This record gives sequence, structure tokens and C-alpha cells, in this order.
Amino acid sequence: MLAAVALIVFAPAVAAAEGDAARGSYLAKAGGCVGCHTLAADNAVPYAGGRALKTPFGTFYGPNITPHPEAGIGRWTETDFSRAIRRGERPDGSHYFPAFPYPSFTGMTDQDVRDLWAYLRTLPPSDRANQPHDLRFPYGLRSLVMVWKAMFFTIGPLPDDPKLNAVQNRGRYLVNALGHCGECHSPRNFLGATDRDRLLGGGKGPDDKRIPNLTPARLKSWSDEDLKHFLLTGETPDNDTASESMAEVVRETTSKLTPQDLDALIAYLRVVPAVAQPEKK
Repeated sequence: MLAAVALIVFAPAVAAAEGDAARGSYLAKAGGCVGCHTLAADNAVPYAGGRALKTPFGTFYGPNITPHPEAGIGRWTETDFSRAIRRGERPDGSHYFPAFPYPSFTGMTDQDVRDLWAYLRTLPPSDRANQPHDLRFPYGLRSLVMVWKAMFFTIGPLPDDPKLNAVQNRGRYLVNALGHCGECHSPRNFLGATDRDRLLGGGKGPDDKRIPNLTPARLKSWSDEDLKHFLLTGETPDNDTASESMAEVVRETTSKLTPQDLDALIAYLRVVPAVAQPEKK
């Protein structure tokens, strides 16, 4: 009898803890997961890993995050996944390199982490083996990441900014946590940490290419409609078009956002501190 009562009492709590895979699919798009975890090749299997990211420290390769038990994350638990997102730690306790943008993803809400996990569990398993990173010494030593984290990493989730309204805070969450825009659009120091004083201020990104400033210092001449049109189509007000990695972001991420989230993202970009345009070199 007591066991039956316990089932009645605790069953709703267990059900409430289950992730929403459909919502997780949307979060995967908003987070741009497919870009880092899919080989840049025709007919590549989504989320099966292999995408190269060239940095001053060497080349990182996105891992397979399909539920394959050997090649992917099929043997992970939800706790393992949350630990990776929130703390930048592997299931064995070692540290992920911050090329995996957990310094931003740590800001995600518990529910978003749970829903994203639920979605990844629905993917077709791929047996594509992960490719080892090709890093210069000593940057391949995971033990050094602990020191890096102590200097530059703050565990989330991201709290609301009381100075912003609900729409702006939603945009802040999309830009700074889930969308991790600052990982590419902010300058970095010599240890690869983003410069928080120049957040979204532009700089050099992957492959040493110039990444534009997203603050009002650059975007003040763009109307909200200009910004929305760009995020949906990749076309700028001066009839230019996004190319390469940003074109993929538009195609796979920003164009997939709901109208409400797109408006929130733009609302936040209007209120971020302006950062002077970096000098061209």
C-alpha cells in the first residue's frame, strides 16, 4: 500500500523531469549545434562530428554527439550531458577545451539542457569515429584547462539582468548563452578567453578571419528591419551577403528562430554597450 502511494506521489515529478525532444530540436537550431558537430562536406551525417576549427592553438575537431554507444554519446547519462554543458567536464571528470563553447552554454537553463538532451537522444546513431585534436604543445594538456577555468570561467546558469525588460533579457539569453554569439564576435586574449569588456565588439575569428562588431557602434545605422532581414536571409542593407560561416549561421540558426525570439535578439543588440570598431590590420 505504501509503495502504491509512493508511486502516486512521485510519478508526476518524474514525468515533469523528462525533456521535451521537440522543443530540444528548436534549441539545437538556436544553439547552432549542427555547425560544429557536422563535417563540412556534402551528404555529411548531421551531428556525427568531424568539423575542423582552426585556432592559434591548433585545430579542434567537433565530436560525434549522436547516441551511438561507442562513437557518440550513447552511453552518457543526462547528468553527464548536463555536466558537459554546465561545467565543461567529460564523463570521466577531465576538462573539455573551451573550443567547446561551454563558457557560454553554462548559462543555459536546466530545462533547456534537459530538452536538448532529449532531442539528441532521438538522432540516428552514427558510427563515425571522433578525430583527435591537433594542438601545439602544451595546449593539448587537459590538466591546464583547470587553471584556465579558474581565471576565466564562471559556472551558470545566466541570471536575468534587472536593468533589462523581459524581451531584452530573452535576447540576452539567446545571444550570450544559447546562441553563444560572443564566442566568435568578441576579441580574445592570448590565452583564448573572450574579452568581457569588449563583448560582441568583433575581432579575429576561426581561420584568422575578421569577425564584425555586433554592438551599436556598428549597427546603429541598421534599422530593426535591416537586422531582421539579414538574420533571415543573410542580405545586408548595402546589398552584400553573408558568406562562409555566417551564411551557415543564418541558414541553420537565425532564420529558424521564432518571430518572438528574433525580435528579442534584436532588442538586446540595441542595448548592449557600444564597443569602438577594431582597427583593420
